[in-house]
Amino acid sequence: MSSEDLEKYETEMELALYREYRDVVGLFTYVVETERRFYLANGVDVVVRGEGAEVFFEVTMSDAWVWDIYRPARFAKNVRVITFKDVNVEELAKSDLQVPKGGF
Repeated sequence: MSSEDLEKYETEMELALYREYRDVVGLFTYVVETERRFYLANGVDVVVRGEGAEVFFEVTMSDAWVWDIYRPARFAKNVRVITFKDVNVEELAKSDLQVPKGGF
């Protein structure tokens, strides 16, 4: 497999992932961003653990979808993430969930 073939394959996978996102985004209420992943979820709980400089976040999500090209099953009933990095959680209004019908 040439580097061009690999690049074409990854581009096609990214486009398929975007299309899947576009199809499912209306089913979810929250967007969760961690340093490693992007999630859509219907339930989110963030708990700050530790003290002083040893603080970390425990993020629990239910009914989630994971933005990950290499993951064969992107839907998960429950997700738990432990991270020392920032976590961004947004509750989206239904009007915010409208994805343009056109492509990129």
